[in-house]
Amino acid sequence: MTKENIAREIENGQAVLGIEFGSTRIKAVLIDSEKNPVAQGGFTWENSLADGIWTYSLDEIHGGIVSAYSELKKDVLEKYGVKLSNLKALGISAMMHGYLAFDRENNLLVPFRTWRNTITGGASKKLTELFNYPCPERWSISHYYQAILNNEAHVPQVDFFTTLAGYAHFMLTGKKVLGVGDASGMFPIDAETGDYDKSMAGKFDSLVEGKGSAKKLLELLPKAIPAGTDAGKLTKEGALWLDPTGELAEGILCAPPEGDAGTGMVATNAVAPRTGNISAGTSVFAMVVLEKALSKAYPGIIDIVTTPDGKPTAMVHVNTCTAEYNKWVELIGEAARLLGAEFSTGKLYDTILGCAKDGAKDCGGVYTVNYISGESVTDFCEGRPMVVRSQDSKLNLANFMRSQIYSAVATLRLGMDVLFAENVKIDSMTGHGGYFKTEGVGLETMAAAMHTPVSAMETAGEGGPWGMALLASYTADSKGKNLGDWLETEVFAGAQKKTVKPDTADVAGFDRWLEGYKSALKAERTAVENVK
Repeated sequence: MTKENIAREIENGQAVLGIEFGSTRIKAVLIDSEKNPVAQGGFTWENSLADGIWTYSLDEIHGGIVSAYSELKKDVLEKYGVKLSNLKALGISAMMHGYLAFDRENNLLVPFRTWRNTITGGASKKLTELFNYPCPERWSISHYYQAILNNEAHVPQVDFFTTLAGYAHFMLTGKKVLGVGDASGMFPIDAETGDYDKSMAGKFDSLVEGKGSAKKLLELLPKAIPAGTDAGKLTKEGALWLDPTGELAEGILCAPPEGDAGTGMVATNAVAPRTGNISAGTSVFAMVVLEKALSKAYPGIIDIVTTPDGKPTAMVHVNTCTAEYNKWVELIGEAARLLGAEFSTGKLYDTILGCAKDGAKDCGGVYTVNYISGESVTDFCEGRPMVVRSQDSKLNLANFMRSQIYSAVATLRLGMDVLFAENVKIDSMTGHGGYFKTEGVGLETMAAAMHTPVSAMETAGEGGPWGMALLASYTADSKGKNLGDWLETEVFAGAQKKTVKPDTADVAGFDRWLEGYKSALKAERTAVENVK
């Protein structure tokens, strides 16, 4: 599409907006009628550890989305010479899970508890046993039940709790709804009805009778709705919340708010059975759409969530991926600048991460454990980033960075081993996110770690916000098609992608390194216990 046509679509309110709250960046992506990204804006942020809780404040949430949208408007004006004042549709997505609890007056009762917190082990274990269904520590229901077990003073006042995407959507529309994919990370979804499992909800109500809110559980949760559903219109107050300049029109159609797992599936065209995707950025998770149920529950390792249109999906979630090696790249860059070097951030990352290609296949005896926080897959409640090597290891930059890149996906691989043992069939895996940006590194390492071909599309770097924009476009004009068919025909029919098959030597090297990594986890446990 020409620049003039894009400008005309934006001016006529035909562009579609997706905004995603990531762990370290809030990103807004505008797409045209051909579903291509045409403008973007962003805001960098970071969670804080307050009184032992990983959190973001409501002021940070609001300030961040305003800044990202403002940067998007600026990008539109600079590229196309028009103001962004109306949209065909918009949608909000965010990192899944967590706990935002409100009273009747919509006051936040306790600071937002994000997915990163591993403080709900007792609740998670009890609920998993009660339901015979995995309820991970980061799920919203685990946070709520743990608050009950802790006798927290706010519990009787809870009138409603939701996720970050659900909160932002409520501020925009006044609607307490959630896309079914994000909702499946709050409480189990019944595969037959596409709604919360009423039997499990009844068991929970009996469990907490007289101990929690006066309301029944299903009255506390946002309504779960599938992709393509009208999730409300942008209110006057919502428009001002997003754009305080007053230039954004009210009445814009809003898509069901989704989680980053769902938008990742959409962005990689992985919503059909036997397809999968790997979203690898600050955290990493793999999603595989199932043909049939697993033989049993795997608490702490495999979550069962859904696609945005409600299909059961196995999820392996790991809290830390690129976050730790980013710090090492920045440290190396700091040293280089002290020596007088000048370079862009992109050049720094491409060079330092790219040198991993020259490392030994098994990293030469160098092991890194990237646990910034706990990891449920390996049963860690806390983390201590660690580097350990054998006395005769070959410590050089290439081996060190290759070990960092291996470490970023090692725990994911340990979780995926469970699905491989279950003989889950995967026809295709598609990757997206920052991990895959460095040429010759991300795709190749992931293919070796997963023992399966991995693809990346040209839009791999766009990730979740683009996926959310696609869901908003689907809400506005589904053409009567189901989500999978719509994505196949309207978005990915001519998509270009690169596929990397696992290299035999890379696979063998990663597997050798992984055995040493498993041993290093014993040292990691000692570090957690003794390094405060």
